[in-house]
Amino acid sequence: MNINKRIKEIRELKGMTSKDVVSAIEDMSISSYSRIENSRIEPSVTTLRKVAKALDVRISELVEEDTVFDEVKSYDSSLIVKVRLIEELTEEERKIVFSLVDALISKKKLKDALAGVLNTV
Repeated sequence: MNINKRIKEIRELKGMTSKDVVSAIEDMSISSYSRIENSRIEPSVTTLRKVAKALDVRISELVEEDTVFDEVKSYDSSLIVKVRLIEELTEEERKIVFSLVDALISKKKLKDALAGVLNTV
């Protein structure tokens, strides 16, 4: 996969628009960014640094294909969007969400442990 397509893929997986990325980069127009994503121009190293920062990734993630994103995409691509929405909640609301998730995980672990014990009896 080329770097231009990788930039677009990461942006989309993060639920960002081109405008979101450009607004975080000084001295870049939406048309310039669009030319990068559409492989009409190759970004310079300086531009790659700016794009990586706007996407909140390391430059290496733009250059090399990252299997983490494939795993997220294959499992549930909306997960990233949901996590971003949780980050927008108040601190109290986030604590409630995390408590619910912790409770569900504990329930699953207990259920698995009990099933294991019952299978050995």
